[in-house]
Amino acid sequence: MPSFEKKNQYSYDDLISCAQGEMYGPGNPQLPMPPMLMMDRITEINDNGGSAGKGEIIAEFDINPDKWFFECHFPGDPVMPGCLGMDGLWQLVGFYLGWAGGTGRGRAISVGSVRFSGQIQPQHKLVTFKLDIKRLIMRKLILGIADGQVLCDGEVVFEAEDIRVGLFKDD
Repeated sequence: MPSFEKKNQYSYDDLISCAQGEMYGPGNPQLPMPPMLMMDRITEINDNGGSAGKGEIIAEFDINPDKWFFECHFPGDPVMPGCLGMDGLWQLVGFYLGWAGGTGRGRAISVGSVRFSGQIQPQHKLVTFKLDIKRLIMRKLILGIADGQVLCDGEVVFEAEDIRVGLFKDD
């Protein structure tokens, strides 16, 4: 396994390294490659912040009119699909599990509830993902449970509770 450097911030190049399976090593948590990678940088990650004091992760995603999803969702009425916001939150829980020392392949498991209160359109500039880790299980079962928010130019547009991601070993 490569030597993982635990930091409190990660650049785009770091995230690509994770997507290529280099950060945590083969068979361990990976982010997806662009265009499915829903963040450009992680600006904060720690194991003692957040509303429960069990950790938090904050990431940013730059928005511009050329993003692939605006062309197809919807022609003449472009908006970022809400499912991509949810996927960004799942991606971050999986990244957090690897950062915390978990091994195995990350898989989204569920989400308790989702509420939309706004939208992300081509004229917007910045999406911020914020996760508060509520529970971290690091035994045979490796599971992260978090609450999250998606902000667009500083305004909450999406909230999700009980976001669950697990890490699974190949047999």
